[in-house]
Amino acid sequence: MSNHTPTPGAAASPPTPVAASDRAGRIETHGVDVIPDAERHGRPRELFWVWMSANVVYLYFVLGGVLVLLGLSIWEALAITVVGNLWWAAVGWLAVSGPASGTPSVTVMRAMFGIRGNRVFGGGLGVAIGLFYEIINIAVATLAANALLGLIGIDVSGGLGWVVLVVVAGLSFVLSVYGHATITKLSPFFSAALAVAFIVLAVFVFQAADFSYQPAPLPEGDHWAMVLLGYAIVASGPLSWGTGADYARYLPADTPKRAVAWWTALGGFIPAVLIGSLGVVAATAIDMTDPQLTIGEIVPGWFTPIFLAIVVLGSITNNVLVAYSTGLYAQGLGIRVSRAATVVITGVLATLAAGWFVYLAPSFLDTLNAALELSVTVLGPLVAIYAVDILLRRNRYDGVALSDERRGGPFWYRGGVFWPGVITMVVGTTLSVLMANTTLYVGPIAAALGGADLSAVAGPFLAGALYAVLWLTTSPYRDRMLRPAAPMRDHIEAADAAASDPATTEVPA
Repeated sequence: MSNHTPTPGAAASPPTPVAASDRAGRIETHGVDVIPDAERHGRPRELFWVWMSANVVYLYFVLGGVLVLLGLSIWEALAITVVGNLWWAAVGWLAVSGPASGTPSVTVMRAMFGIRGNRVFGGGLGVAIGLFYEIINIAVATLAANALLGLIGIDVSGGLGWVVLVVVAGLSFVLSVYGHATITKLSPFFSAALAVAFIVLAVFVFQAADFSYQPAPLPEGDHWAMVLLGYAIVASGPLSWGTGADYARYLPADTPKRAVAWWTALGGFIPAVLIGSLGVVAATAIDMTDPQLTIGEIVPGWFTPIFLAIVVLGSITNNVLVAYSTGLYAQGLGIRVSRAATVVITGVLATLAAGWFVYLAPSFLDTLNAALELSVTVLGPLVAIYAVDILLRRNRYDGVALSDERRGGPFWYRGGVFWPGVITMVVGTTLSVLMANTTLYVGPIAAALGGADLSAVAGPFLAGALYAVLWLTTSPYRDRMLRPAAPMRDHIEAADAAASDPATTEVPA
């Protein structure tokens, strides 16, 4: 239970002074540790700008075009863009665990997987997912920057291209190193600049759009397979953001949950739907296989460099949040270095990999699509477990207890593993893979259903249901989770006493 649970019916606390550890322009010192009450500050509406700045991005424009390239009609693609992005509601729900615990998502996940289990299924998967999206953002921004330099007559072949990549990566990671307060401070400005540019782009796109566009007809079985594949690609966007608590954890503990969930979800949903829909409409007028080149067919010459500039800036702003959370996930692996250092370390790895994708991989777009299709098989079950755990525990997370990593601590469970979460993650991911139908792989369940990919539809719901059943039927764990706050504090005091006694290795439950 949280030690910060407010009195029922109490109004939200007035904002507290911003602590020196979380001021814009200073490197944030907190990482996976709990944020003390005295350092909580801010209002939930700030989350809207944080999430909007990270999601006014070119990637959604590309994904909208991909739906049409799959052979879907414009109206089907628009519907999928809306429905697939409804998963932002789940991202908002996950964010409510931030103010409750005062910790980032990777720390909250210790409740779902145990201290040791979380280093694999929380920290480990989080780093892998974060690196994947960092690589995408660096690659997209570098390609756009190269095109922009080409317009002004600068040849980026050879070593200069790698310099561009390093500069783009450096701009991505510098704000992530500074951390939460700097990101929150600058987000409204990034959001406004990007939004204005996309509004201007929308004017040109709609002038050139062909709303009577009809794709070549697909066989009935293939048609529905493409519909489900498109849904999986779109859903991979919000499902990749299982990090809502990272940006909400500085809010006061009594911040209304509804406000946290609402502003977080809207900040991602609105730009994802609008920009994705713009990509769908643009696909009726240009070849969306490489829109950075073909966009010049429907916009005036003076706007082409502006378009490329917003691609670069949007990819960088998205990477700011991705890199920030990836650094926290790396700390969740048990790495005893600062959050700023883990941002730099993971950033270097992502930059090297992005260089391969940009300059050595045969087809960046094909690789991107295949990776997005398969990522849902992991992301769906992970988000489902997190969302159901918040519901089962009624969002009562004790940040101090979650920060206790000692053997026998409150979330040590058995051998450092919470088996309901680990079993659900393994089973849920396996079932999702078997249900997947991607350009690289077709699972046996998908094949038996005529190619229908249910990984993004059934996968998360099956995982959520299984976790709830295991959690509710494993009484020793359930009873421990629902104890009052005082016994939890007693348990921590017992752990402290046991740690001072060399003969004691386990703390009684």
